[in-house]
Amino acid sequence: MNKTAIIFGAGPAGLTAALELLEKTKITPIIFEISGDIGGISKTFNFKGNRIDIGGHRFFSKSDQVMDFWKKIMPIETSEKKISDDKKMLIRKRLSRIFWNKNFFDYPISLSKKTIRQLGLAKIAKIGTSYFWRKFFPIRPEKNLEDFFKNRFGTELFRTFFEKYTEKVWGRKCHQISAEWGSQRIKGISISKILKNAAGKIFKKNNNDISQKNVETSLIENFLYPKFGPGQMWEEVAKKIEKKGGKIEKFSEISEIFLDKSEQKIEKVLVKNKKNNQKKEISGDYFFSTIPVKELFEIWNGKLPKEIEKISSGLEYRDFMTVGVLSKKMKMKIPDNWIYTQDPEVVVGRLQFFKNWSPFLVADRKNFWIGMEYFCNENEKIWNWSDQKMIDFGVSELEKLGMIEKKDVIDAVILRTKKAYPAYFGSYDKFPKIQNFLEKFENLFLIGRNGMHRYNNMDHSMLSAMEAVKNIISKKKSKKNIWSINAEKEYHEKK
Repeated sequence: MNKTAIIFGAGPAGLTAALELLEKTKITPIIFEISGDIGGISKTFNFKGNRIDIGGHRFFSKSDQVMDFWKKIMPIETSEKKISDDKKMLIRKRLSRIFWNKNFFDYPISLSKKTIRQLGLAKIAKIGTSYFWRKFFPIRPEKNLEDFFKNRFGTELFRTFFEKYTEKVWGRKCHQISAEWGSQRIKGISISKILKNAAGKIFKKNNNDISQKNVETSLIENFLYPKFGPGQMWEEVAKKIEKKGGKIEKFSEISEIFLDKSEQKIEKVLVKNKKNNQKKEISGDYFFSTIPVKELFEIWNGKLPKEIEKISSGLEYRDFMTVGVLSKKMKMKIPDNWIYTQDPEVVVGRLQFFKNWSPFLVADRKNFWIGMEYFCNENEKIWNWSDQKMIDFGVSELEKLGMIEKKDVIDAVILRTKKAYPAYFGSYDKFPKIQNFLEKFENLFLIGRNGMHRYNNMDHSMLSAMEAVKNIISKKKSKKNIWSINAEKEYHEKK
């Protein structure tokens, strides 16, 4: 008799786990997805033929396993190999810059002639002096994110290009955020790495090479991208899952989790249909959770230590809004995939230029399709503004940045995404106690960004799912290998 795996959520981690189970075991996965969409925050939203990639998702990984997974679902189109089918991956050039003081600066910061001219010799001297000061006199131990940045870039560069943007993202000062965020997001970036990478470009022959294992992720030059955005990849994965016998039930919320008599295993879940409010109990042999850890314990029907309950309730998140603006014209030529708006005069944190991700994301390629990203919390004023008020505010900020004129705006839309970013403050410093508590539940696997309360990239989320399936196959009890994803210096396969 085949066993069953219950999967909470149809994002990259949940879908990867389901397909891995179907291809490598005799376990049947059932995915319960609370929304009507596929892909989680990696979905693609279609607005009148104009597609929005929520957050901007580069398909690049140092893991061969992940790259092979993607290429197996959607083949890569190259200049030598054209694919007539829409189901394909494009090779795209990466370009992202910082917009500060009405000027564009390379990201990561380069020491080009243009950068030196824009900053001025006095500013460059301050940056250089503070950098070398921290090289010889580093802050030890690194107690917070501010220490992390200063040790790698120096105080002056931190103040100029990192401080304000980070505050926009998290709504907190850098000294209030754990240094672990830096170690997971930009652990390999430093001035020396940037200089080394710049020198390597001089001798590089193939500028379209997608294999960039020895390059830090923030420094890669090329990445893969589905023709119609990241959601296309996950919709194809979902089709494959259902074709192989797996199930995906949308508008289905896990409303309660039940333990068995031993209280060492999950036995079943209560699922609520969001459309008709009907409930049903579903038993399973294995359970994969990608939902926020805070929500996992809110529906936990079993003995929960007071300390664990307190830690989980103290976990914090950052929500996310995208204002999609369609314009007939732009006042400046922007070749970037995205831009970080370091400028403190505007609230918008990042700008996506979707036509530069893929020209097929725009219904009419004569138009310009811009994604304005705002980081906020549900209880903040800006989150609760009406759609029209938020659109008007977004357009006014684009005008303030000198990018468009209001009269050229054709259409706009608002997308709100709750709990997009698990936060590295609140009770996060005590999170290892939650890991230790859950270790005893052999058939429960926490995977993905929110499932692990870790700011994972898409490939990290997929790898956590792959490792969980490997544990089931090998009957491995410890889950340390899953938690080591994106915590080690190198996460790609070493074999």
